[in-house]
Amino acid sequence: MIPIALPLLDATEADAARDAVLSGWVSQGPQVAAFEREFANLVGARHACAVSNCTTALHLALLSLDLAPGDEVITASHSFIASANSIRYCGAVPVFADIDPETYNLDPVSVEAAITDRTRAILVIHQMGMPCDVASLSTLADRHNIVLIEDAACAAGSQIKVNGQWEIIGKPHGAIACFSFHPRKVITTGEGGMLTTSDPDVDRRFRLSRQHAMSVPDTVRHGAQQVIFEDYLFVGYNYRMTDVQAAVGRKQLQRLPELVARRRSIAARYDELLGNIDGLRLPTEPNWAMSNWQSYCVRLPDRLDQKAVMQSLLDQGIATRRGIMCSHREAPYRDQKHQDLRQSELAQDHAILLPIYAQMQDGDVEIVADALKKELCG
Repeated sequence: MIPIALPLLDATEADAARDAVLSGWVSQGPQVAAFEREFANLVGARHACAVSNCTTALHLALLSLDLAPGDEVITASHSFIASANSIRYCGAVPVFADIDPETYNLDPVSVEAAITDRTRAILVIHQMGMPCDVASLSTLADRHNIVLIEDAACAAGSQIKVNGQWEIIGKPHGAIACFSFHPRKVITTGEGGMLTTSDPDVDRRFRLSRQHAMSVPDTVRHGAQQVIFEDYLFVGYNYRMTDVQAAVGRKQLQRLPELVARRRSIAARYDELLGNIDGLRLPTEPNWAMSNWQSYCVRLPDRLDQKAVMQSLLDQGIATRRGIMCSHREAPYRDQKHQDLRQSELAQDHAILLPIYAQMQDGDVEIVADALKKELCG
């Protein structure tokens, strides 16, 4: 069986987790703090705050805007439903804009058309690890005096060219960037997330919010030579990452360059093997973007049945996934008004994600490509 994805974990991560367990400190502690420092240093962020997953990261990012009922946040329907849900968690309204069919990322023209006097923010998504057009979208946000937040769940290790220089996603290029460490991502802690920001006050709010708004962290209380009583400053949450997860994350972070390099090599090989098939649309990497290739997404000719192709590949031992979901087609958002989302719907209905992971052998890539060719060419 060739799986759709496979995290690269071995004795290195197992030993790190074991050391954390045996240290006696398994909840949020020194490993989390070290992971935050190392992640911030890698992406060039002033602050990084680890949390339990990317959905909680998105929630905290949006809470920092003090959204009021009726406030609007523009985002893509063509994304995992957590993007839209995190807006709803804050009592705000997600407003869906359409995507660019070449990159599967938000189309700045569609975003601008969705802006109203109630718009407070744009939640952009680096879909499948492909950097979105941050330059255009941040200019748009600045012009309308609204905040740009990056859903970088899939984008650890991706890069974008800014003023002629390559920068890793996560600096951030908006006000806040949010990452996921789910097993489907390039690096994993099992579950887990990270927020990065340049604003120390926003970072402080994240750190309070993730731990019930406790005025004195338990790490400080346990190390104090005097008795300390904490206060609870506002309604917070239990969004903490554990030290066991962070210990694994630190080792994964060391692997990130080699993981991205291998994925880029596999994507290039897919390009070679599939590039001359009539009607098959391969993913496009703009000249200002370097994807980590968290996913490799191809668009099938409209004449083919997406599910039938996927089933045929599965029968041959090849796992795939359908195109990224559209939130506006799901029950919580079906009745919500939105503009034309034709490109988002076409991407969901006609695209499939092919297997890609660092341990994938060249022969496996050829097996997948050959099987797909047979489906398309007979």
